[in-house]
Order: sequence, then C-alpha cells, then structure tokens
Amino acid sequence: MTLQGTNTYLFGSDPCLVIDPGPAEESHIEAIREAAGQRGGIGGVLITHGDADHVEGVPMLGEEVIELSDGETHGGLTAVSTPGHAAEHYCFISEGVCFSGDLVLGEGSTIVAPGGGSLIAYLDSLRRLQGYDLELICPGHGPWVTDPKAKLEQYVEHRMMRERRLLAALERGERSRAALLAEVWDDVPEQLRPAAELVMAAHLEKLAAEGRLDAELKP
Repeated sequence: MTLQGTNTYLFGSDPCLVIDPGPAEESHIEAIREAAGQRGGIGGVLITHGDADHVEGVPMLGEEVIELSDGETHGGLTAVSTPGHAAEHYCFISEGVCFSGDLVLGEGSTIVAPGGGSLIAYLDSLRRLQGYDLELICPGHGPWVTDPKAKLEQYVEHRMMRERRLLAALERGERSRAALLAEVWDDVPEQLRPAAELVMAAHLEKLAAEGRLDAELKP
C-alpha cells in the first residue's frame, strides 16, 4: 500500500510482519491493521531505516519493533545491512524477494548525501545485493522492480558514469564546484540542483577517501 509516496508491506501470515509502517496518518494505519487482520494479525514491525516517512506511524500502530542484526532471520525474512542512503539502512530478503527500503527505488535514484563514506558504502551495498539471486525488489517508493539484475546494474553504472564525468572535468583542470555541478549534472532540472549538489559532495568525498582528489577540493 502507498501513502505520500512511501510503501508499507505486510509479509507472511498468522501473524504477519509489517515492514516500514510509514507516515502517521490514521487512515493509513487503519488500513494496515485491517489488512493485517486478514493475515492473522501483526507479529512485529521491521524498519529499513529511520527516515520519518518510513517510521512516523510506528507509535500509532503500537506494535513491537524487531531489531535484527546483519544476517539474522525472523519470520522468514533475513536482514541484510545495506548502509549508504542511511548508516543504519537494512534490506530484508526472503526467497528471491528483497524489500529494499530506499537503497533501490522503483523509479529514479535515491539521495546519497556526504558523510561517513556514504557513497562508498552505498555502492558496496548495491554490489552486495547483486550477490543474491533476486527475482523481485519491493522498494520503499515507487513500483516493484521485476528485473532486479538490470536495475542493480543500472544503479551502479549511473553512479560510476557521474564519477567518470567528474574525473574527466577534474583532470582537465576544472576546480569550480559550480562549474563541475553544471557540467556533470547538466541533465538535472533546476529545482533538483540542491539535491545534485549534495550528491556531488558525496562523490568528492569518495574520491578524497580514495586519494584521487587534490587538497583544493577536499571536503
């Protein structure tokens, strides 16, 4: 089910698990309770990460949040640590189906802001998912992904394409952040430029951590 762009999933039955209860909207929470009632009730809540649009409804739902560590399984779902979009981000996988939170979206790409090596972690997380034999990705936003292999390849290539273009501009001698943004993210609409600037900062942070950025542009 969706509300304000965030997907909530019910997994299993007798009882079911709620993945990301979503926003604190009474109609949405009641819809969760009604659907869960048809599955034998709620046996607990799993959270992919702590963004408000994924967790605000937890207190209203009034069910226990089950905290799993990497590799732990509960109710048929295995927790897979996938930091990047958020440091504490997890995906949950069962028999070829991945509930991906904001690691992978049904449409577009997710924001990876700088801080703590987030882009390096994000790419590692995407590659980790590539190691699973996935048949379906159920994202936190947007429609289901029915070709996980192609989607994950696309996500990795998208980030690496930006990096190649950024490196090309840097090797040519460009040092203005405004000029780098205008050149490398030239396809991004004006209203999304602030988000693109954050993403560029994450790319520069990655290059700095890898020793591929001179001191002039280091974050």
